[in-house]
Amino acid sequence: MKIAIVTDTWLPEVNGVVVTMQHTVQELTARGHDIVLITPNGFRTIGMPGYRTIRLALFPKHGVARMLDAEQPDAIHISTEGPLGLAARRYCLDRKLDFTTCYHTRFPEYVRARAPVPLGVSYAWMRRFHRPASRVMVSTRSLARDLTAYGFGNIVLWNKGVDTELFRPREKRELNGEQPIWMYVGRVAVEKNLKAFLSLELPGTKYVVGDGPDLEMLKARYASARFTGFLLGQDLARHLASADVMVFPSRTDTYGLVQLEAMACGVPVAAFPVTGPLDIIEQGVTGFCDEDLRRAALACLELDGTRCRDYALKHGWGQVATQFLDYMVPASPARERLAG
Repeated sequence: MKIAIVTDTWLPEVNGVVVTMQHTVQELTARGHDIVLITPNGFRTIGMPGYRTIRLALFPKHGVARMLDAEQPDAIHISTEGPLGLAARRYCLDRKLDFTTCYHTRFPEYVRARAPVPLGVSYAWMRRFHRPASRVMVSTRSLARDLTAYGFGNIVLWNKGVDTELFRPREKRELNGEQPIWMYVGRVAVEKNLKAFLSLELPGTKYVVGDGPDLEMLKARYASARFTGFLLGQDLARHLASADVMVFPSRTDTYGLVQLEAMACGVPVAAFPVTGPLDIIEQGVTGFCDEDLRRAALACLELDGTRCRDYALKHGWGQVATQFLDYMVPASPARERLAG
């Protein structure tokens, strides 16, 4: 099958969307499927306001149409709601083609963290974007319930996976600072709620692994914490495996793939009881969810890392790709289009 995947974020950017789609593409390609990737790399781009390292395609409508016309894919999947996603959506609507989408990111909450835009306004726009899709893939049951309450339809569950060969228990390397080691891994930005982690009174040393627009501000404000900057591959896996507890303070993630990566390393996770952590963390086994994040973090010190590893081993990328393939619909003229 030839599948066109349209995404507004791709390598060299690294985030949950990129990791998920990259592994899915690798699995599908290995099975003989022809994957056509439409990413910002093929267009003139501009830095996203407030996060300049994310590059958005400039005026991609005609370029996207030319690529899809040339490739004539059997199925079209729109992964993101940015300029490329909008262009592909318009292409499908104009030609009355079926397509699928995915709700990876809680943009309404991200926007509200930066500007006084009511959630209802942002969700209305997102609902309109996804409404014509034959299937809207979401990663957790909690997110499915949330979106259903906002009036979304055609929702299906699409699980996430983890590379258990890269992320695995290792001999803990000597990280600077007193034990225990508390670690956050991910984007360093306001929507990740890092202050909730860095302000906790905990014994030992806090580590922040990642980069983003708030990095310098947080380094100045929390001088006792260690900030490694962006890490990738083996360096990231070794750091994560050397932590005692991974603290995930975000209240806005749809999933939080790094939680599975930590568990694969035998590291329990402390988080708030919100969408994402509630769906991933097995309470008292692979971590703790608690409105008292300090209490959750301290309780994680008593957990058995082997049980975290056992949980992660059940989440391979192969089954994720199979599920994705099952959700594809032929890019043939739709019986009836909803609102354009």
